[in-house]
Amino acid sequence: MEKAMCPGFKAAGVIAGIKKNGEKDLGLIYSEAPAKVAGVFTKNIVQAAPVLLNKERIKSGVCQAIIVNSGNANCCTGNRGLTDAKSMARLAASKLDISEDLVFVSSTGVIGQPLPIEKIEAAIPELVKSLLPEGVRDCARAIMTTDTFPKVFSRKGRLKDKTFTVTGIAKGSGMICPDMATMLCFVCTDVDVGQTLLKDALFTATERSFNRITVDGDTSTNDMVLIMANGRSEVTLERAEQINTFQEVLDGVLRNLAKQVVKDGEGATKLVEIAVKGALTRKDAYKIAQTVANSNLVKTAFFGEDANWGRILGATGRAGVSIDPAKIDVYFDDVLMVKNGMGCGDAAEEQATKVLKSQEFTISIDLKMGTGYESVFTCDFSLDYVKINADYRS
Repeated sequence: MEKAMCPGFKAAGVIAGIKKNGEKDLGLIYSEAPAKVAGVFTKNIVQAAPVLLNKERIKSGVCQAIIVNSGNANCCTGNRGLTDAKSMARLAASKLDISEDLVFVSSTGVIGQPLPIEKIEAAIPELVKSLLPEGVRDCARAIMTTDTFPKVFSRKGRLKDKTFTVTGIAKGSGMICPDMATMLCFVCTDVDVGQTLLKDALFTATERSFNRITVDGDTSTNDMVLIMANGRSEVTLERAEQINTFQEVLDGVLRNLAKQVVKDGEGATKLVEIAVKGALTRKDAYKIAQTVANSNLVKTAFFGEDANWGRILGATGRAGVSIDPAKIDVYFDDVLMVKNGMGCGDAAEEQATKVLKSQEFTISIDLKMGTGYESVFTCDFSLDYVKINADYRS
């Protein structure tokens, strides 16, 4: 369990009264020194005010604090929404005694309602006062919506005689699909790196993690991943081998957080990897994996622990990829369920059903046409998913 932020960073989470359940709903991450910043944002054309604001501020390449609220998305709120987002930043900057332009803003929750900025203003003094290196889990809890647990992960890396750290927090449970999965992620690292290299590393890590998960096929209006690098470790990334070492650690942190998001999918009981190999291209493998992972019929079969391989082949065949159905093999973990496009019988189905009773398993689809490989993490569709989203605003 991660107990502290990356060196040189502090975090906090408090109750501002935005959420109806009375839980923590306002978080803050603060770097003791201005840090390089990079970000990846939703590709949804409908974008929340904090996304629009951050996309402008990130052009400077510098950030020192991120303030986040849950319970209200501050999306589709017009000019007032942008004014409120700027007010959040200004109010936090005033208490932190830093420039307003160094504060980034994020919101998550219900769309279309004005942000209760007066509640945020009242809570900011306590929020700043609560900043601690050990405040990471409080901050992670404050950004949750339908999540059932806070998502935190940290890893260390080593370059010669110096150690660096990458620590990330994330929220996400529903409205999760690539581009990028209602998902927020904030990453802190103590390496010294230029903004261009930091941006490239974040983009690569996001593609390998948050753009390889799905819960329900929906992409949010507020999605963002932000990373701050403060140089505290004195590990400087310049040469290819140094960058590759950092990339490996960053990939590991984001991939762990991404899997936590899927595991905590709304109403989910299963974490499933859909792995496609033998495609003509990697792009083809991804399209099939994504189609199978988002199939409601496949996902409900997982929930029912029904080894319905026909649904998997059906989704494979509608992915818009050139395949030969007579060549396809399908495995449930190491159980061969389909060979050359045909089921392997009752005995295989019995073994596959045992696999489905596990909380985590892999469905492997071998097209036997080429060398293309990709995988996507998904979850099952349960009755609770419908219940959660049927009354989300009430």
